Amino acid sequence: MNGEGTGRDERLNMEEMAKEKFVFMWGYLPGALPQRAPILSPVVVRPDEYTWKDVCGGGCGFAMAISESGKLITWGSTDDLGQSYVTSGKHGEIPEPFPLPTESSIVKAAAGWAHCVAATDSGEVYTWGWKECVPSGKVFGESSVPGAVERDVIPRQSPFLTEQVSPRSQGSRSTGGIDSRGIGDESTKRRRISSVKQTAESSSSNDETLSAFPCLVALNPGVRIATVAAGGRHTLALSVSDIGQVWGWGYGGEGQLGLGSRVRMVSSPHPVHCINSSYGKDITGALSRGGMASEGHGYRVPGSYIKGIACGGRHSAVITDAGALLTFGWGLYGQCGQGSTDDELSPICVSALLGIRIEGVAAGLWHTVCISADGDVYAFGGNQFGQLGTGTDQAETTPRLLDAPCLEDAHAKIISCGARHTAIITEDEKVFCWGWNKYGQLGLGDVIDRNIPSPVTIEGCVPRNVACGWWHTLLLAESPA
Repeated sequence: MNGEGTGRDERLNMEEMAKEKFVFMWGYLPGALPQRAPILSPVVVRPDEYTWKDVCGGGCGFAMAISESGKLITWGSTDDLGQSYVTSGKHGEIPEPFPLPTESSIVKAAAGWAHCVAATDSGEVYTWGWKECVPSGKVFGESSVPGAVERDVIPRQSPFLTEQVSPRSQGSRSTGGIDSRGIGDESTKRRRISSVKQTAESSSSNDETLSAFPCLVALNPGVRIATVAAGGRHTLALSVSDIGQVWGWGYGGEGQLGLGSRVRMVSSPHPVHCINSSYGKDITGALSRGGMASEGHGYRVPGSYIKGIACGGRHSAVITDAGALLTFGWGLYGQCGQGSTDDELSPICVSALLGIRIEGVAAGLWHTVCISADGDVYAFGGNQFGQLGTGTDQAETTPRLLDAPCLEDAHAKIISCGARHTAIITEDEKVFCWGWNKYGQLGLGDVIDRNIPSPVTIEGCVPRNVACGWWHTLLLAESPA
């Protein structure tokens, strides 16, 4: 490196250090304010003694962010409302460091329906919360016998199960798996959710049958994790030490772990094979666009490794280094983007997007949204609350390009999904939200749902990152230059 380059880097670093970072919050964070009311417009989070580095979203009722010193900071939940009892810590009005058993700096963190996961700068992973989401036992590696996945018997059904259960059984393109049985129609599901939420909220924080304290995830020697994602009851981790290998554990009944079958529980990290075993449906169309290369009698997925991961309620999505999007898991609302409502038990290319370089992906409870290298936004899956941003409430089983007037000249660069809402940041430093807004999670000052992207007004700062919790939104911003 020459001297001129070194000096420029030093100037840039000094400029970055001089900019103050802020975190804004809005939506349902019952313990964040004394009155425990939904936060309808962006409010600045004011920690006592920490400066901010990044935002991580959070779970149901609590928020997570990372301080400049590498501490995981949490706030927003309470003892009688929210999920302190499953996350083994307090998340009150004042943001405080979460008690993790490590001195390493946290670089990424995520929260699912009832569990959390964090990755350190040394490549380790810690997880906690609902015990069924916390791995244990033998570590499976590349040399494991194919299909040799642990199938644990769940000793007790968690009250959080119902929110994630498929309303009815679905077909699948993979064979040899365990059939999934439906539990009834959508109205029945909603009634059951209401009852189990009351049960969950009245549970004790000391109920050890439900929760587990933070523990180090046992991975194969030499495996270093770069980022993590948490779904309803499953977790994905992306390593940097073995060229973008994806690891998964937790509940896999709809194929969200990409193991080729309906596995009730995977109690230790298992490699998810994406590049060598995943093919798009419309092969002819993909080849005509130059999206996939022929290899013998099959077709090779574009790319050499996975560079991005996302978890939805019961489905998952990954991106290859060549920009191909692969999905797997629950497909009831079309959230796998394959043109049907079938579950996908193994990673499969979203063929409608082949030839378009995808740079970012996020997943909600029932929907998936991604952004291309050109800054376009594509959405598919459930749309009951307008979370796809298409202007209607109609579900989409294949990716649909958002053509909202406010995005006509905008280029999206960051994407995040809550349970039923979506948020983006554009290159011209604007924030847009859309979808479910019962708790003000769109930050628009009201509780009216939006089915098209709507601008969020935040004065006097520059948006840098956005991260949605299940019912809230966090924004990292910094002072102008």
